[in-house]
Amino acid sequence: MHIHLDAVGGVAGDMFIAAMLDAFPDLRDGMLAAIRAAGLPAQVHVGFAEHQDHALTGLRFRVIEPRVAELTVAAHHHPHTPFADIRAHLQACALTAAVRTHAIEIFSVLAEAEAKVHGKTVDTVSFHELGEWDSIADIVGAAYLIDAVALAETGAMPDAVAATWSVGSLPLGRGRVKTAHGMLPIPSPATVLLLEGFEFTDDGLEGERVTPTGAAILRHLGCTQVASRRSRRLLRTGIGFGTRTFPGISNVLRVLAFEEARQSRGSDEVVQVQFEVDDQTPEDLAIALDRLRCHPSVLDVLQVPAFGKKGRMTMHIQLLSEVADMEGVFDACFSETTTLGLRFQIMQRRKLARASTTVEAAGRQMRVKVAERPGRKTAKVEADDLLNVTGGRAERERLQREAEQAVLRKDRK
Repeated sequence: MHIHLDAVGGVAGDMFIAAMLDAFPDLRDGMLAAIRAAGLPAQVHVGFAEHQDHALTGLRFRVIEPRVAELTVAAHHHPHTPFADIRAHLQACALTAAVRTHAIEIFSVLAEAEAKVHGKTVDTVSFHELGEWDSIADIVGAAYLIDAVALAETGAMPDAVAATWSVGSLPLGRGRVKTAHGMLPIPSPATVLLLEGFEFTDDGLEGERVTPTGAAILRHLGCTQVASRRSRRLLRTGIGFGTRTFPGISNVLRVLAFEEARQSRGSDEVVQVQFEVDDQTPEDLAIALDRLRCHPSVLDVLQVPAFGKKGRMTMHIQLLSEVADMEGVFDACFSETTTLGLRFQIMQRRKLARASTTVEAAGRQMRVKVAERPGRKTAKVEADDLLNVTGGRAERERLQREAEQAVLRKDRK
């Protein structure tokens, strides 16, 4: 499953919960139980309400706290709460291990940002607005939903792949926000740190559009903003309202839940990167390309001689890389070569299932790669294992055939 977050009005903890529960209403009871398991006092009311504005209908999630005097001493959660205390509280709660881990990790990225902003250590940084019960409920509720969607996707199988997440361009917001530290610019300093690398759009509207809690959830989810060409089937959609209103636009976060289209085994996506180099010495370019081949996210490097502008000899370079680290690969290309620009596109790739094995031939250990082709299997010896074979080309070919046939005979048994 792939879940896309459309930040029409913005992103906040309560908006994330409302949108997810609007899309997955069967998760409401379990999420409420998780919030109560996090120690939420009985006097604190948690509820949902259908909501409609001038254009859309969706869900609103609310946590209503009574006056502090109405809470018991044990239930009172001081609004100036050190992160170490919040972590210890969550570790002691009767949450599932996965929900507890998600909640603590979301709080952790918040604590790291707040500590950097205020010049404190992570354990000693105090949450002010985030120390209230509504924020505890938002983060634990989000943690439960993240885990529940992963379980629904994987069927609780430990080797399955969990849901992936993406988010569109985020609304920037403008103005100032009142906090325990005084008036701060929008986006708040902690939000800015959490969302480094994300794309923003300034639609000119005043107000806080992405809260620190919302930013921490996005960072924890590892949301991408790279458009995918992979075919997907829309399963569910949900709309979660925030508490603010903005002129001319709905203050909502929209969830779009997709099922990955069925693909042939071995299909995935890669990034194809291309550029030309005509002013780097052959010796240095060879070193550069070897370094690029060693990059952990680079899958292949192709070098082709060509004629470029002004009749110059040039080298056309083409790389394949993993989509998740495309920016890191771009940086490596600019660092290792003299190119001033890159062309890239995300492409679908289909590859055969393959496996490597080792077989003995003429007293030598030979590595052999076996590929599953339509209707048959093929085998190919690793060329490096033929380097030290004496007797010329004929002997190399004999050993290669012997090793490959031995593997295929073994596989047919």
